[in-house]
Amino acid sequence: MNFDDTPEEAAFRAKVRAWIDANAPKHLETELRRAAFASSGVVSEDPVVASKAWQKKKAAAGYACLNWPKEYGGGGFSPIERVIWSQEEGPYASLSSLFGIGHGMCGPTVMTWASEEQKRRLLPPLVSGEEVWCQLFSEPASGSDLAGLRTRAEKAADGSGDWIINGQKIWTSGAHRSDWGLLITRTDPDLPKHKGLTMFFLSMKSPGIEIRPIKQANGDANFNEVYFTDVRIPDAQRLGAVNQGWEVSLTTLMNERLSIGSGMPTGFPELFNFCLEAEIDGRPAIEDSRVRSRLATYAVRASGLKYTGMRAITALSKGQIPGPENSIGKLVAGSTMQETAMFALELQGEAGMLTGAAAEFAGRFQAMLLRSPATRIEGGSDEILRNIIAERVLGLPGDIRVDKSVPFRDIPTRGRAD
Repeated sequence: MNFDDTPEEAAFRAKVRAWIDANAPKHLETELRRAAFASSGVVSEDPVVASKAWQKKKAAAGYACLNWPKEYGGGGFSPIERVIWSQEEGPYASLSSLFGIGHGMCGPTVMTWASEEQKRRLLPPLVSGEEVWCQLFSEPASGSDLAGLRTRAEKAADGSGDWIINGQKIWTSGAHRSDWGLLITRTDPDLPKHKGLTMFFLSMKSPGIEIRPIKQANGDANFNEVYFTDVRIPDAQRLGAVNQGWEVSLTTLMNERLSIGSGMPTGFPELFNFCLEAEIDGRPAIEDSRVRSRLATYAVRASGLKYTGMRAITALSKGQIPGPENSIGKLVAGSTMQETAMFALELQGEAGMLTGAAAEFAGRFQAMLLRSPATRIEGGSDEILRNIIAERVLGLPGDIRVDKSVPFRDIPTRGRAD
């Protein structure tokens, strides 16, 4: 594969670079460059307001969701042009993290499964940042076994055709800031667990929804518990057929692993720059052979992730859907980010116990380390990703699953009522 720009791509890159230079919120650049992973880093003003302002400006110029069709608010560009944009946006890309789930996971699912009328209503405000989406999948009783979910959707008794939702979701990123959500529910407990699921979209302002933020180790509260008590959803907001929810969810999950895996930082560039500045026994850390050896390891991983991502981009450019191989990027990047953060703190010695502005490198590695366990769980835990890679990429025999063909209501539980 030739990674050099074609003349057309070079012209597009120059156009994008000029637009960003003329329109980016440069007064936020320093804060954005210091941002820790999963944070915009904006503290001088409301980060949500700043994020929405930048997203709206990009959408007006056609630079938001670049490869989405124009009729849905996108730019109508090719996948490679989207990559060029991401390369040029630089630190300002952090302002788009608020919309990552909507653009990378919910939007593609709506585009695939919703009616034309719904797509034209829901997607343009998602592109422009006017509306934020979340993904209501994980539950406390099922852990990494998504198909073991227990949130129920039952037909309303009044004959309206509406659905009544009761249950709980957990680890829902951004639910407290979201306008809409994708919700997967159980509609038939007499079917095997993968067969009795149905997907909906709903307003997060619906009566009966309670959102409780979860305080994290790094002090943030971006994850949430979401409770549903007799929440009513019109049948028109169903995506796919009744009990087809698992198939619909695979659209979300494949795009999720592409979105997270292709965009997740490893921490290597930050670690390399830190090693240029840090000292060991009065000499630059970069001159220590042990440090160089560790840096080489992380450099190889980062390079492998880059070119593995390029394969996925090539597949997209040919009209193919994201495949299970995208689990590799998320698996490797998550563990590498944790390792690089730990190594940076080792180099800092006792100073590694400091956090925030008082710490070296503005505490970026401390924040990265505290956030990293979540990266290895969200979007599929390491164990789940290894199973996906083993079975669907390498073709190895699958794990024995004795509950796969058993009606869900007959699967034993430990003291929990169905």
